Amino acid sequence: MSTTLVRPAPEIVARRAREILMIVEGDREYDRLRTACAKYDEDWTSFMGYALVDAFDIATDTEPLFPEAMRAMAIKSAVYEMTDGDEEAAEVPVAIPVDEMIHALAAQFTVLSRIQDRTGIKFVHATDREAIGEWDHGDYTHQVYRAAWGPMNDRYWFGKAETAKRRAVVMAKYEPVGILDGGRRFAPGFATAS
Repeated sequence: MSTTLVRPAPEIVARRAREILMIVEGDREYDRLRTACAKYDEDWTSFMGYALVDAFDIATDTEPLFPEAMRAMAIKSAVYEMTDGDEEAAEVPVAIPVDEMIHALAAQFTVLSRIQDRTGIKFVHATDREAIGEWDHGDYTHQVYRAAWGPMNDRYWFGKAETAKRRAVVMAKYEPVGILDGGRRFAPGFATAS
């Protein structure tokens, strides 16, 4: 049996998402959270998310991508609050590159936990509830984002068809060198061949 998700009106969520983001940005450890995500460059390897961004460079893309992740998290938190903790409803679709930055954000577990404790805001990210590659122009997330902050950054927020096209291109480039299934599997000898 399938469940129909019920989410509040985008304009209402947008207002609360803006408030949430302002509260989090005002926390005394927000700068640490931001800079920690920027330093998550040598430990973080993404074979699919960042690879979909044309000429992605962690040195120059982290600064503009971090706010996109924070906005997406604010939307999720607002939906979570307004649906009495419905994690499935709160796990709104996001663009894959934005989701990758959300993973870097979630990796700052300790500081993120302290911010949640101080602000009372619950951040929501559940891999088992995600709809990877399902974000698209005009969808619920897009409507909320646009109502809260205006136009999205098209460098990171590209739609479903473009995502599928870019994924196919990336996979085709990876496979001949032994990176299979988008980095979930590697050819024998990949790490040991000289």
